[in-house]
Amino acid sequence: MFRSVLGKTLGFVGYTIQYGCIAHCAFEYIGEVVVCSGPSMEPTIVNHDVVFSERMSRHLFKIKKGDIVIAKSPFDPNMNICKRVIGLEGDKICTSGPSDLFKTHTYVPKGHVWLEGDNLRNSSDSRSYGPIPYALIRGRVCLKLWPPHSAGTLSQSPTRRIIKTQGDSDSD
Repeated sequence: MFRSVLGKTLGFVGYTIQYGCIAHCAFEYIGEVVVCSGPSMEPTIVNHDVVFSERMSRHLFKIKKGDIVIAKSPFDPNMNICKRVIGLEGDKICTSGPSDLFKTHTYVPKGHVWLEGDNLRNSSDSRSYGPIPYALIRGRVCLKLWPPHSAGTLSQSPTRRIIKTQGDSDSD
């Protein structure tokens, strides 16, 4: 009897470890479902919208300007942020506001991206903390899942701050 219980327990533990490894690989390399909170991505993503974030683009270095990404906060590693990619390494970014008399610019350093929220007036983003390392990107948001009336692919940036550079292809 003891052997039978021990055998069943070890079998259960073995299956649990196997399924845990499969789940870990799925969440790390395929994608995850994320509940977004905060006003920084309005009107594209509003508070409590549920999105799917795929991870393959990050691993294959296929993140491009205009993509919405989930990234680790540069200030709090326990918090994720949801922002739009405005610039990639080497891009020149205008950091001044539209009403500023003198325009200021910065370049995105190698291995970094420039992120901004769609709601520029209510977003803490690269304009305040600078470019973030590419390694902080967790995934690219490709679908909105909830609410049902707005489910589907995500729209382009309402701020029109994404500027093509000479190195960008015409097919984008």
